Amino acid sequence: MRVLPLLPLLLSGWFAVPAHADEAQDWLKRLGQAEQQHSYQGTFVYERNGSFSTHSIWHRVQDGKVRERLMQLDGAAQEVIRSDGRTECVSGKLATGMGDVTAVSARQFDAQKLNDLYAVTMQGDSRVAGRPVAVISLAPRDQHRYGFELYLDRETGLPLKSLLLNDKGQLLERYQFTSLATTPPDDSQLAPAGQCRPVAAAESLAEQVNSVQAWHSEWLPPGFEQVSSTLLRDPRTKSEVTSLLYDDGLSRFSVFIEPLKGAAVPDARVQLGPTAAVTRHLSTPQGDMMATVVGEIPMGTAERIALSMRVGKDDTEAKP
Repeated sequence: MRVLPLLPLLLSGWFAVPAHADEAQDWLKRLGQAEQQHSYQGTFVYERNGSFSTHSIWHRVQDGKVRERLMQLDGAAQEVIRSDGRTECVSGKLATGMGDVTAVSARQFDAQKLNDLYAVTMQGDSRVAGRPVAVISLAPRDQHRYGFELYLDRETGLPLKSLLLNDKGQLLERYQFTSLATTPPDDSQLAPAGQCRPVAAAESLAEQVNSVQAWHSEWLPPGFEQVSSTLLRDPRTKSEVTSLLYDDGLSRFSVFIEPLKGAAVPDARVQLGPTAAVTRHLSTPQGDMMATVVGEIPMGTAERIALSMRVGKDDTEAKP
């Protein structure tokens, strides 16, 4: 998510360091609570790999529950409705392959954990969508994740602009609001406008992930933890595909494991903007499998994760 090379933090003196550090931590805490506390609606642009798209979003917090609607405004019509992090329906290309998807709860934002994984510093003040923002940078402490530059609304703590940066400070992805209102959307604004296809949770299949498949990674980058495991059914091949989601509190990647059943599928590595996609063959007691890692992580990290996938007891320990 985000923009220019990370700028050096200009300090006015020795005693400025703890003050800036404390302020940056306070903003991270506000960020962690913002979307669970504030309703809003607005329009944002999304940029990656040289392409742009425009989206509208409606987000309502009511009686401790969060409901959200997202719609793409250009190109093919695409829409998503979520309730407390659970995807209820999708339309357009997003609907392809979305059947039998188990919901993933909204991520739990841990400011202290992020501070262990990223060097968090204040960058100063700016404006986004006509609103004052505080700018903070999160530079990764290892080579297994990208850096972020976040522009947080001073009134609500919401991220109005987010830039994803590689180790050279080059922009990989940008998310930026062009307009924002903090008025809660009404029921009509949160209702789907097009052919929004319901997404069914495959609960019975999901229960089998631990008892039958029990896939895990023998190596994970520090700070990444598995947050969901689901058994999907490929509509084309009818094969059961194990889907695992990992999260460090800010970045995520997914791993998909499926049986090859004699198919000749070559190993592959593809970089699409900030997203790495790596496919590797695995030999297991259940036969040949294909492991695919997809996420906004460096290519070398994705390859190491793919080759470390195993079935059986999980003795994973994060190693550098």
